[in-house]
Amino acid sequence: MNKITILLVDDHKLIRESWAFILNSDTRFEVIGEKSNGAEAIEFAKENKPDIVLMDVNMIPMSGFDAAKQIRKVSPQSKIIGVSMHTMPVYAKKMMQLGAMGYITKNSSKDEMIHAINEVYAGNKYICEEVKNILVKQEMEGNTGKPDMNVLSRRELDIVELIRDGLSSKEIAMKLDISLKTVEVHRYNILKKLNLKNSAALVNFINTHGL
Repeated sequence: MNKITILLVDDHKLIRESWAFILNSDTRFEVIGEKSNGAEAIEFAKENKPDIVLMDVNMIPMSGFDAAKQIRKVSPQSKIIGVSMHTMPVYAKKMMQLGAMGYITKNSSKDEMIHAINEVYAGNKYICEEVKNILVKQEMEGNTGKPDMNVLSRRELDIVELIRDGLSSKEIAMKLDISLKTVEVHRYNILKKLNLKNSAALVNFINTHGL
């Protein structure tokens, strides 16, 4: 029986090594590559065509979203599972829209990660229980009129994440290699979409929701 070949992509070495140890301890799997950024992952996938790509969503300068989109082009048979620290369904939705087959969080257990890999390898889509529970709760609560992160674009989510980390607009512009004016436009659109009055309200919203 052929082993399921896996490419690990995460900018933290300890996480890659932990995943590799767990997966290589299972006779069904073989980790054939470990990459720290999206560009390297794309090149590796193009040359080696892994069955599964475990892809960290939150990488810089190329995010997991962008890397996933490119991997789908160069190795369409590779099935991608997004991995993130974020439980917000919007991240899972955007990853799946870009062609990923699965999404788990870094709170997911070892057993759930393995289950996700097997499900996706079999051709099924998989969303971890943590995110599914949030989706169910949102569905039950309906539209409460509260700010909804799901309306934000991928770039806007990047901006929100960096605001959460305490970066100024100038620092965000440097980090993302975009103009200061572009950052300010994004911040304005974020406030408008979330129906928040100012940056202080945005910071309070981020802190309140533990984003």
